[in-house]
Amino acid sequence: KRYQTAETWSDEAGNAFRPYTHYCVGGNTKFWGSVLYRLRREDFGVVEHLDGVSPAWPIDYDTLEPYYVRAERLYQVHGESGCDPTEAPRGPFPHPPVPHDDAMIQHVEALERQGLHPSSLPLGLRNPGSPDGCILCNTCNSFPCQRHAKSDADVCCVRPLRDRSNVTLWTNAYACRLLTDASGGRVQAVEVERGGEIQRVEAPLVVVSCGAVNSAALLLRSASDRHPDGLANSSGLVGRRYMAHLATMLQCFHPFRRNHAVFQKTVAINDFYLRGPEGGYPLGHIQSQGRTHGVMAQTAIPWMPLWAYNAWVARGVDWLAMTEDLPRAENRVTVDPDGRIRLSYRPNNLPAHDRLVGEVRRMLRRLGFWIVITSSHDGVRVSAMGARGLPIGHGAKEKNTTHQCGTLCFGTDPQQSVLDSYCRSHDVENLFVVDASFFPSSAAVNPGLTIAAQALRVADHIKETELRVGAVPDASKEERTSA
Repeated sequence: KRYQTAETWSDEAGNAFRPYTHYCVGGNTKFWGSVLYRLRREDFGVVEHLDGVSPAWPIDYDTLEPYYVRAERLYQVHGESGCDPTEAPRGPFPHPPVPHDDAMIQHVEALERQGLHPSSLPLGLRNPGSPDGCILCNTCNSFPCQRHAKSDADVCCVRPLRDRSNVTLWTNAYACRLLTDASGGRVQAVEVERGGEIQRVEAPLVVVSCGAVNSAALLLRSASDRHPDGLANSSGLVGRRYMAHLATMLQCFHPFRRNHAVFQKTVAINDFYLRGPEGGYPLGHIQSQGRTHGVMAQTAIPWMPLWAYNAWVARGVDWLAMTEDLPRAENRVTVDPDGRIRLSYRPNNLPAHDRLVGEVRRMLRRLGFWIVITSSHDGVRVSAMGARGLPIGHGAKEKNTTHQCGTLCFGTDPQQSVLDSYCRSHDVENLFVVDASFFPSSAAVNPGLTIAAQALRVADHIKETELRVGAVPDASKEERTSA
Protein backbone atom coordinates (compact mmCIF):
# COMPACT_ATOMS: atom_id res chain seq x y z
CA LYS A 1 0.00 0.00 0.00
CA ARG A 2 3.03 2.30 -0.19
CA TYR A 3 1.80 4.09 -3.32
CA GLN A 4 -1.93 3.93 -2.62
CA THR A 5 -3.62 7.33 -2.54
CA ALA A 6 -4.04 8.85 0.90
CA GLU A 7 -7.30 10.59 -0.02
CA THR A 8 -10.56 9.26 1.36
CA TRP A 9 -13.94 8.70 -0.24
CA SER A 10 -17.31 8.18 1.45
CA ASP A 11 -19.60 5.18 1.26
CA GLU A 12 -23.39 5.37 0.99
CA ALA A 13 -23.67 5.90 4.77
CA GLY A 14 -21.12 8.72 4.77
CA ASN A 15 -18.33 6.64 6.31
CA ALA A 16 -14.85 7.50 5.04
CA PHE A 17 -12.66 4.85 3.44
CA ARG A 18 -9.36 4.85 1.59
CA PRO A 19 -9.83 3.60 -1.98
CA TYR A 20 -7.36 1.18 -3.49
CA THR A 21 -6.28 3.43 -6.34
CA HIS A 22 -3.04 5.11 -7.44
CA TYR A 23 -2.40 8.54 -8.95
CA CYS A 24 0.80 8.40 -10.98
CA VAL A 25 1.96 8.33 -14.59
CA GLY A 26 0.53 5.04 -15.82
CA GLY A 27 -2.13 5.03 -13.12
CA ASN A 28 -3.34 1.71 -11.76
CA THR A 29 -1.62 -0.18 -14.58
CA LYS A 30 1.61 0.29 -12.61
CA PHE A 31 0.18 -2.10 -10.03
CA TRP A 32 -1.86 -4.52 -12.10
CA GLY A 33 -0.95 -8.15 -12.67
CA SER A 34 -0.66 -7.64 -16.46
CA VAL A 35 -3.50 -10.02 -17.36
CA LEU A 36 -4.77 -8.75 -20.73
CA TYR A 37 -7.86 -10.67 -21.80
CA ARG A 38 -10.20 -10.03 -24.68
CA LEU A 39 -13.83 -10.10 -23.64
CA ARG A 40 -15.52 -13.27 -24.81
CA ARG A 41 -17.71 -12.93 -27.91
CA GLU A 42 -20.78 -13.64 -25.78
CA ASP A 43 -19.98 -10.73 -23.45
CA PHE A 44 -20.98 -8.25 -26.15
CA GLY A 45 -24.56 -9.58 -26.21
CA VAL A 46 -27.33 -10.01 -23.65
CA VAL A 47 -26.36 -12.65 -21.07
CA GLU A 48 -28.76 -14.10 -18.50
CA HIS A 49 -27.24 -14.46 -15.04
CA LEU A 50 -28.49 -15.97 -11.83
CA ASP A 51 -29.11 -12.50 -10.37
CA GLY A 52 -30.17 -10.56 -13.47
CA VAL A 53 -29.22 -9.61 -17.00
CA SER A 54 -25.94 -8.40 -18.42
CA PRO A 55 -26.93 -5.94 -21.19
CA ALA A 56 -25.67 -5.88 -24.79
CA TRP A 57 -22.99 -3.50 -26.00
CA PRO A 58 -23.61 -1.11 -28.93
CA ILE A 59 -20.67 -2.78 -30.72
CA ASP A 60 -19.90 -6.46 -31.21
CA TYR A 61 -16.75 -8.54 -30.86
CA ASP A 62 -15.93 -8.30 -34.55
CA THR A 63 -15.95 -4.48 -34.38
CA LEU A 64 -13.33 -4.48 -31.64
CA GLU A 65 -11.31 -7.49 -32.82
CA PRO A 66 -8.81 -5.62 -35.05
CA TYR A 67 -8.16 -3.21 -32.19
CA TYR A 68 -7.65 -6.12 -29.81
CA VAL A 69 -4.93 -7.29 -32.21
CA ARG A 70 -3.27 -3.86 -32.13
CA ALA A 71 -3.60 -3.55 -28.36
CA GLU A 72 -2.00 -6.97 -27.86
CA ARG A 73 0.97 -5.87 -29.97
CA LEU A 74 1.23 -2.55 -28.14
CA TYR A 75 1.21 -4.23 -24.73
CA GLN A 76 3.40 -7.17 -25.81
CA VAL A 77 0.91 -9.83 -24.76
CA HIS A 78 2.14 -13.40 -24.34
CA GLY A 79 -0.38 -16.19 -24.76
CA GLU A 80 -1.48 -19.32 -26.58
CA SER A 81 -4.55 -19.48 -28.80
CA GLY A 82 -6.78 -22.52 -29.18
CA CYS A 83 -6.58 -23.81 -25.58
CA ASP A 84 -9.31 -21.75 -23.88
CA PRO A 85 -12.78 -23.24 -24.51
CA THR A 86 -14.43 -19.78 -24.34
CA GLU A 87 -12.05 -18.02 -26.73
CA ALA A 88 -13.34 -16.83 -30.11
CA PRO A 89 -11.37 -18.02 -33.17
CA ARG A 90 -8.31 -15.82 -33.46
CA GLY A 91 -4.80 -15.58 -34.82
CA PRO A 92 -1.69 -16.21 -32.76
CA PHE A 93 -0.65 -13.97 -29.89
CA PRO A 94 2.21 -11.54 -30.53
CA HIS A 95 4.43 -13.60 -28.23
CA PRO A 96 4.44 -17.21 -26.96
CA PRO A 97 2.93 -17.95 -23.54
CA VAL A 98 4.94 -17.45 -20.39
CA PRO A 99 6.00 -21.00 -19.40
CA HIS A 100 4.45 -22.53 -16.31
CA ASP A 101 6.74 -22.99 -13.34
CA ASP A 102 7.53 -26.66 -12.67
CA ALA A 103 5.33 -26.61 -9.57
CA MET A 104 2.43 -25.18 -11.59
CA ILE A 105 2.87 -27.78 -14.34
CA GLN A 106 1.99 -30.44 -11.77
CA HIS A 107 -1.19 -28.54 -10.88
CA VAL A 108 -2.12 -28.09 -14.54
CA GLU A 109 -1.78 -31.82 -15.18
CA ALA A 110 -3.87 -32.62 -12.10
CA LEU A 111 -6.55 -30.10 -13.16
CA GLU A 112 -6.75 -31.76 -16.56
CA ARG A 113 -7.32 -35.10 -14.80
CA GLN A 114 -10.28 -33.42 -13.08
CA GLY A 115 -11.77 -32.82 -16.53
CA LEU A 116 -11.00 -29.09 -16.56
CA HIS A 117 -9.34 -27.16 -19.40
CA PRO A 118 -6.57 -24.99 -17.92
CA SER A 119 -5.02 -22.54 -20.37
CA SER A 120 -2.24 -19.96 -20.33
CA LEU A 121 -3.06 -16.53 -18.95
CA PRO A 122 -2.51 -13.75 -21.52
CA LEU A 123 0.18 -11.66 -19.86
CA GLY A 124 1.66 -8.29 -20.82
CA LEU A 125 5.36 -8.63 -19.98
CA ARG A 126 8.34 -7.08 -21.75
CA ASN A 127 10.98 -9.47 -23.06
CA PRO A 128 10.85 -12.12 -20.32
CA GLY A 129 14.14 -13.95 -20.05
CA SER A 130 16.24 -11.29 -21.79
CA PRO A 131 18.85 -9.23 -19.86
CA ASP A 132 16.77 -6.04 -19.98
CA GLY A 133 13.38 -7.73 -19.68
CA CYS A 134 11.08 -9.35 -17.15
CA ILE A 135 12.84 -11.73 -14.78
CA LEU A 136 9.58 -13.46 -13.72
CA CYS A 137 10.01 -12.51 -10.07
CA ASN A 138 7.48 -12.78 -7.24
CA THR A 139 6.71 -9.04 -7.00
CA CYS A 140 4.41 -8.47 -9.96
CA ASN A 141 0.87 -8.34 -8.56
CA SER A 142 0.25 -5.08 -6.68
CA PHE A 143 3.85 -3.86 -7.08
CA PRO A 144 5.41 -1.39 -9.54
CA CYS A 145 8.12 -3.12 -11.56
CA GLN A 146 11.61 -1.91 -10.60
CA ARG A 147 12.88 -3.03 -14.03
CA HIS A 148 10.04 -1.33 -15.96
CA ALA A 149 9.43 -4.71 -17.60
CA LYS A 150 5.70 -4.89 -16.92
CA SER A 151 3.49 -3.78 -19.81
CA ASP A 152 1.86 -0.78 -18.21
CA ALA A 153 0.48 2.39 -19.78
CA ASP A 154 3.51 4.45 -18.78
CA VAL A 155 6.10 2.09 -20.25
CA CYS A 156 4.17 1.10 -23.38
CA CYS A 157 2.39 4.34 -24.26
CA VAL A 158 3.74 7.41 -22.44
CA ARG A 159 7.50 6.91 -22.44
CA PRO A 160 7.73 6.40 -26.22
CA LEU A 161 6.31 9.94 -26.58
CA ARG A 162 8.79 11.70 -24.26
CA ASP A 163 10.81 13.17 -27.11
CA ARG A 164 7.81 14.28 -29.18
CA SER A 165 7.65 18.06 -29.38
CA ASN A 166 3.85 18.06 -29.69
CA VAL A 167 3.24 16.14 -26.44
CA THR A 168 3.33 17.79 -23.02
CA LEU A 169 2.93 15.82 -19.79
CA TRP A 170 1.95 17.56 -16.55
CA THR A 171 2.42 15.74 -13.25
CA ASN A 172 1.09 16.78 -9.84
CA ALA A 173 -1.84 18.39 -11.65
CA TYR A 174 -5.52 18.02 -10.77
CA ALA A 175 -8.37 18.54 -13.24
CA CYS A 176 -10.98 20.42 -11.22
CA ARG A 177 -13.71 21.20 -13.76
CA LEU A 178 -14.58 21.30 -17.44
CA LEU A 179 -15.86 24.69 -18.58
CA THR A 180 -18.23 25.01 -21.53
CA ASP A 181 -19.02 27.83 -23.91
CA ALA A 182 -22.19 29.89 -23.49
CA SER A 183 -24.31 27.36 -25.36
CA GLY A 184 -23.16 24.49 -23.15
CA GLY A 185 -22.62 22.40 -26.25
CA ARG A 186 -18.81 22.45 -26.30
CA VAL A 187 -16.06 22.26 -23.71
CA GLN A 188 -14.04 25.45 -23.93
CA ALA A 189 -11.41 24.88 -21.25
CA VAL A 190 -10.21 22.66 -18.42
CA GLU A 191 -9.66 24.17 -15.01
CA VAL A 192 -6.47 22.62 -13.60
CA GLU A 193 -4.91 23.00 -10.15
CA ARG A 194 -1.13 22.88 -10.52
CA GLY A 195 1.55 24.14 -8.16
CA GLY A 196 -1.07 25.61 -5.85
CA GLU A 197 -2.59 27.73 -8.62
CA ILE A 198 -5.66 27.31 -10.81
CA GLN A 199 -4.86 27.39 -14.51
CA ARG A 200 -7.26 27.49 -17.43
CA VAL A 201 -6.26 25.25 -20.33
CA GLU A 202 -8.17 25.73 -23.58
CA ALA A 203 -8.46 23.13 -26.32
CA PRO A 204 -10.74 22.40 -29.28
CA LEU A 205 -11.20 18.81 -28.13
CA VAL A 206 -11.03 17.20 -24.67
CA VAL A 207 -10.53 13.52 -23.82
CA VAL A 208 -11.21 12.52 -20.21
CA SER A 209 -9.47 9.34 -19.01
CA CYS A 210 -9.55 9.51 -15.21
CA GLY A 211 -10.94 6.06 -14.45
CA ALA A 212 -14.59 5.19 -13.98
CA VAL A 213 -14.98 6.84 -10.57
CA ASN A 214 -12.96 10.00 -11.19
CA SER A 215 -14.25 10.61 -14.73
CA ALA A 216 -17.81 10.56 -13.42
CA ALA A 217 -16.82 12.80 -10.51
CA LEU A 218 -15.16 15.30 -12.88
CA LEU A 219 -18.32 15.60 -14.97
CA LEU A 220 -20.46 15.99 -11.85
CA ARG A 221 -18.13 18.71 -10.53
CA SER A 222 -18.52 20.48 -13.87
CA ALA A 223 -22.20 21.33 -13.31
CA SER A 224 -23.30 24.73 -14.63
CA ASP A 225 -26.45 26.66 -15.49
CA ARG A 226 -26.61 24.78 -18.80
CA HIS A 227 -25.81 21.46 -17.12
CA PRO A 228 -27.29 21.73 -13.59
CA ASP A 229 -27.00 17.99 -12.87
CA GLY A 230 -23.45 17.68 -14.15
CA LEU A 231 -21.84 17.93 -17.56
CA ALA A 232 -23.14 15.52 -20.24
CA ASN A 233 -25.84 14.30 -17.87
CA SER A 234 -29.12 14.87 -19.72
CA SER A 235 -29.78 11.13 -19.29
CA GLY A 236 -29.28 11.32 -15.53
CA LEU A 237 -26.87 8.39 -15.82
CA VAL A 238 -23.55 10.09 -15.07
CA GLY A 239 -22.08 8.18 -12.13
CA ARG A 240 -24.74 5.46 -12.17
CA ARG A 241 -24.36 1.73 -12.91
CA TYR A 242 -20.99 1.48 -11.17
CA MET A 243 -19.60 -2.04 -11.43
CA ALA A 244 -16.59 -3.85 -9.96
CA HIS A 245 -15.92 -7.55 -10.31
CA LEU A 246 -16.86 -9.87 -7.50
CA ALA A 247 -13.40 -11.16 -6.67
CA THR A 248 -12.28 -13.65 -4.04
CA MET A 249 -8.67 -14.55 -3.42
CA LEU A 250 -8.15 -18.17 -2.39
CA GLN A 251 -4.95 -19.53 -0.93
CA CYS A 252 -4.69 -23.28 -0.61
CA PHE A 253 -2.34 -24.62 2.05
CA HIS A 254 -0.62 -27.90 2.86
CA PRO A 255 1.65 -27.97 5.94
CA PHE A 256 4.10 -30.44 4.40
CA ARG A 257 4.27 -29.02 0.87
CA ARG A 258 6.53 -26.05 0.39
CA ASN A 259 5.63 -24.04 -2.69
CA HIS A 260 8.85 -23.52 -4.67
CA ALA A 261 7.15 -21.61 -7.52
CA VAL A 262 8.40 -18.04 -8.00
CA PHE A 263 6.25 -16.73 -10.86
CA GLN A 264 3.03 -18.73 -10.59
CA LYS A 265 0.53 -16.39 -12.29
CA THR A 266 0.27 -18.27 -15.60
CA VAL A 267 -2.82 -20.51 -15.36
CA ALA A 268 -6.44 -19.72 -16.29
CA ILE A 269 -9.61 -21.84 -16.02
CA ASN A 270 -12.72 -20.71 -17.91
CA ASP A 271 -14.79 -23.91 -17.76
CA PHE A 272 -17.46 -22.10 -15.69
CA TYR A 273 -17.32 -18.78 -17.54
CA LEU A 274 -20.37 -19.28 -19.77
CA ARG A 275 -22.26 -21.83 -17.64
CA GLY A 276 -21.97 -23.65 -14.35
CA PRO A 277 -20.92 -27.29 -13.94
CA GLU A 278 -24.49 -28.58 -14.42
CA GLY A 279 -25.28 -26.20 -17.31
CA GLY A 280 -27.13 -23.32 -15.71
CA TYR A 281 -26.00 -19.72 -15.43
CA PRO A 282 -22.48 -18.29 -15.92
CA LEU A 283 -20.28 -18.36 -12.83
CA GLY A 284 -17.07 -16.64 -13.92
CA HIS A 285 -13.31 -16.88 -14.35
CA ILE A 286 -10.49 -18.51 -12.35
CA GLN A 287 -6.79 -17.65 -12.51
CA SER A 288 -3.65 -18.37 -10.54
CA GLN A 289 -2.16 -15.38 -8.78
CA GLY A 290 1.27 -14.01 -7.97
CA ARG A 291 2.88 -15.17 -4.75
CA THR A 292 1.53 -13.65 -1.57
CA HIS A 293 4.16 -12.18 0.75
CA GLY A 294 3.78 -12.47 4.50
CA VAL A 295 3.53 -8.71 4.93
CA MET A 296 0.65 -8.61 2.41
CA ALA A 297 -1.30 -11.18 4.42
CA GLN A 298 -0.52 -9.33 7.64
CA THR A 299 -1.82 -6.08 6.11
CA ALA A 300 -5.17 -7.76 5.42
CA ILE A 301 -5.44 -9.54 8.78
CA PRO A 302 -3.00 -7.92 11.27
CA TRP A 303 -3.53 -10.02 14.41
CA MET A 304 -0.79 -12.62 13.74
CA PRO A 305 3.01 -12.11 13.88
CA LEU A 306 4.85 -11.74 10.58
CA TRP A 307 6.89 -14.95 10.99
CA ALA A 308 3.67 -16.96 11.11
CA TYR A 309 2.47 -15.40 7.86
CA ASN A 310 5.83 -16.02 6.20
CA ALA A 311 5.67 -19.68 7.18
CA TRP A 312 2.10 -19.89 5.92
CA VAL A 313 2.57 -18.28 2.51
CA ALA A 314 5.67 -20.38 1.86
CA ARG A 315 3.31 -23.37 1.76
CA GLY A 316 0.43 -21.69 -0.04
CA VAL A 317 -0.67 -21.44 -3.68
CA ASP A 318 -2.75 -18.40 -4.64
CA TRP A 319 -5.84 -18.32 -6.89
CA LEU A 320 -8.52 -15.81 -7.84
CA ALA A 321 -12.21 -16.41 -8.54
CA MET A 322 -13.91 -13.58 -10.44
CA THR A 323 -17.62 -13.20 -11.27
CA GLU A 324 -19.42 -10.60 -13.35
CA ASP A 325 -20.96 -7.72 -11.43
CA LEU A 326 -24.25 -6.54 -12.95
CA PRO A 327 -25.26 -2.92 -13.57
CA ARG A 328 -27.63 -1.39 -11.03
CA ALA A 329 -28.68 2.28 -11.15
CA GLU A 330 -28.40 2.60 -7.37
CA ASN A 331 -24.71 1.64 -7.47
CA ARG A 332 -23.32 5.06 -8.24
CA VAL A 333 -20.71 7.77 -7.86
CA THR A 334 -21.73 11.17 -6.52
CA VAL A 335 -19.84 14.18 -5.16
CA ASP A 336 -20.56 15.48 -1.65
CA PRO A 337 -20.92 19.24 -1.02
CA ASP A 338 -17.39 19.30 0.41
CA GLY A 339 -16.06 17.85 -2.86
CA ARG A 340 -15.40 14.34 -1.53
CA ILE A 341 -16.29 11.46 -3.81
CA ARG A 342 -19.09 9.24 -2.53
CA LEU A 343 -19.30 5.65 -3.76
CA SER A 344 -22.63 3.97 -3.03
CA TYR A 345 -22.16 0.32 -3.88
CA ARG A 346 -23.66 -3.03 -3.02
CA PRO A 347 -22.38 -6.03 -5.01
CA ASN A 348 -24.89 -8.25 -6.74
CA ASN A 349 -24.82 -11.65 -8.49
CA LEU A 350 -23.52 -13.00 -5.17
CA PRO A 351 -25.14 -16.46 -5.46
CA ALA A 352 -23.26 -17.10 -8.71
CA HIS A 353 -20.01 -15.93 -7.12
CA ASP A 354 -20.55 -18.15 -4.09
CA ARG A 355 -21.03 -21.11 -6.42
CA LEU A 356 -17.84 -20.27 -8.29
CA VAL A 357 -15.87 -20.00 -5.04
CA GLY A 358 -17.33 -23.35 -4.01
CA GLU A 359 -16.14 -24.91 -7.28
CA VAL A 360 -12.64 -23.52 -6.74
CA ARG A 361 -12.57 -24.86 -3.17
CA ARG A 362 -13.54 -28.32 -4.39
CA MET A 363 -10.96 -28.08 -7.19
CA LEU A 364 -8.21 -27.22 -4.71
CA ARG A 365 -9.19 -29.90 -2.23
CA ARG A 366 -9.00 -32.45 -5.05
CA LEU A 367 -5.43 -31.25 -5.55
CA GLY A 368 -4.75 -32.46 -2.00
CA PHE A 369 -4.62 -29.18 -0.09
CA TRP A 370 -5.74 -29.32 3.53
CA ILE A 371 -7.05 -25.78 4.00
CA VAL A 372 -8.37 -23.08 1.67
CA ILE A 373 -8.46 -19.50 2.96
CA THR A 374 -10.74 -17.11 1.09
CA SER A 375 -10.37 -13.34 1.20
CA SER A 376 -12.93 -11.14 -0.56
CA HIS A 377 -12.16 -7.48 -1.24
CA ASP A 378 -15.54 -6.92 -2.92
CA GLY A 379 -17.17 -5.99 0.37
CA VAL A 380 -18.54 -9.48 1.03
CA ARG A 381 -16.34 -11.29 3.56
CA VAL A 382 -12.97 -12.61 4.62
CA SER A 383 -13.16 -16.24 5.72
CA ALA A 384 -11.03 -19.31 6.25
CA MET A 385 -12.21 -22.76 5.22
CA GLY A 386 -11.10 -25.99 6.83
CA ALA A 387 -10.73 -29.25 4.95
CA ARG A 388 -14.44 -30.01 5.41
CA GLY A 389 -15.55 -26.53 4.35
CA LEU A 390 -16.37 -25.30 7.86
CA PRO A 391 -15.94 -21.55 8.50
CA ILE A 392 -13.23 -20.83 11.07
CA GLY A 393 -12.89 -17.03 10.88
CA HIS A 394 -14.37 -13.81 9.55
CA GLY A 395 -13.09 -10.33 8.76
CA ALA A 396 -14.34 -6.84 7.96
CA LYS A 397 -15.93 -5.34 4.85
CA GLU A 398 -14.22 -2.94 2.49
CA LYS A 399 -15.18 -1.26 -0.77
CA ASN A 400 -14.03 -2.74 -4.07
CA THR A 401 -12.51 -0.08 -6.32
CA THR A 402 -10.45 -2.38 -8.56
CA HIS A 403 -11.70 -3.17 -12.09
CA GLN A 404 -14.11 -0.25 -11.71
CA CYS A 405 -16.32 0.44 -14.73
CA GLY A 406 -19.72 1.47 -16.03
CA THR A 407 -20.34 4.99 -14.71
CA LEU A 408 -20.66 6.66 -18.15
CA CYS A 409 -22.24 3.91 -20.21
CA PHE A 410 -21.98 4.10 -24.01
CA GLY A 411 -24.86 3.33 -26.36
CA THR A 412 -26.96 4.53 -29.27
CA ASP A 413 -29.87 6.04 -27.29
CA PRO A 414 -29.00 9.38 -25.58
CA GLN A 415 -31.73 8.79 -23.02
CA GLN A 416 -30.23 5.44 -22.00
CA SER A 417 -26.53 6.23 -22.25
CA VAL A 418 -24.00 9.03 -21.69
CA LEU A 419 -21.63 8.36 -24.59
CA ASP A 420 -22.05 7.18 -28.17
CA SER A 421 -20.31 4.09 -29.53
CA TYR A 422 -17.08 6.08 -30.05
CA CYS A 423 -17.15 7.39 -26.45
CA ARG A 424 -18.20 10.89 -27.53
CA SER A 425 -20.66 12.62 -25.21
CA HIS A 426 -24.19 12.74 -26.59
CA ASP A 427 -24.59 16.21 -25.06
CA VAL A 428 -21.21 17.87 -25.61
CA GLU A 429 -19.83 17.49 -29.11
CA ASN A 430 -16.10 17.90 -28.42
CA LEU A 431 -15.94 15.77 -25.25
CA PHE A 432 -14.78 12.13 -25.26
CA VAL A 433 -14.40 9.85 -22.24
CA VAL A 434 -12.11 6.89 -22.79
CA ASP A 435 -11.61 4.56 -19.84
CA ALA A 436 -13.65 1.74 -18.31
CA SER A 437 -16.51 4.09 -17.51
CA PHE A 438 -18.00 3.36 -20.97
CA PHE A 439 -18.62 -0.35 -20.17
CA PRO A 440 -22.34 -1.32 -20.26
CA SER A 441 -21.41 -4.59 -18.52
CA SER A 442 -18.36 -5.75 -16.61
CA ALA A 443 -17.96 -9.28 -18.02
CA ALA A 444 -15.79 -11.51 -15.80
CA VAL A 445 -12.26 -11.11 -17.15
CA ASN A 446 -9.76 -8.32 -16.58
CA PRO A 447 -10.87 -5.13 -18.40
CA GLY A 448 -7.47 -3.62 -19.32
CA LEU A 449 -7.13 -4.88 -22.88
CA THR A 450 -10.69 -3.83 -23.78
CA ILE A 451 -10.00 -0.31 -22.51
CA ALA A 452 -6.85 -0.14 -24.64
CA ALA A 453 -8.57 -1.56 -27.72
CA GLN A 454 -11.46 0.91 -27.50
CA ALA A 455 -8.96 3.75 -26.96
CA LEU A 456 -7.26 2.83 -30.24
CA ARG A 457 -10.65 2.67 -31.97
CA VAL A 458 -11.63 6.10 -30.60
CA ALA A 459 -8.25 7.53 -31.62
CA ASP A 460 -8.82 6.39 -35.21
CA HIS A 461 -12.27 7.96 -35.13
CA ILE A 462 -10.88 11.27 -33.82
CA LYS A 463 -8.20 11.29 -36.53
CA GLU A 464 -10.81 10.74 -39.22
CA THR A 465 -13.57 13.05 -37.96
CA GLU A 466 -11.87 15.78 -35.91
CA LEU A 467 -8.31 15.99 -37.20
CA ARG A 468 -9.18 14.91 -40.75
CA VAL A 469 -5.87 13.11 -41.13
CA GLY A 470 -5.24 12.40 -44.81
CA ALA A 471 -7.54 15.18 -46.01
CA VAL A 472 -6.53 18.65 -47.21
CA PRO A 473 -7.51 20.88 -44.26
CA ASP A 474 -8.80 24.41 -44.47
CA ALA A 475 -7.29 27.05 -42.17
CA SER A 476 -9.56 26.30 -39.21
CA LYS A 477 -8.95 22.55 -39.47
CA GLU A 478 -5.22 23.08 -39.78
CA GLU A 479 -5.29 25.11 -36.60
CA ARG A 480 -7.31 22.34 -34.93
CA THR A 481 -4.81 19.68 -36.03
CA SER A 482 -1.93 21.72 -34.62
CA ALA A 483 -3.79 22.15 -31.33
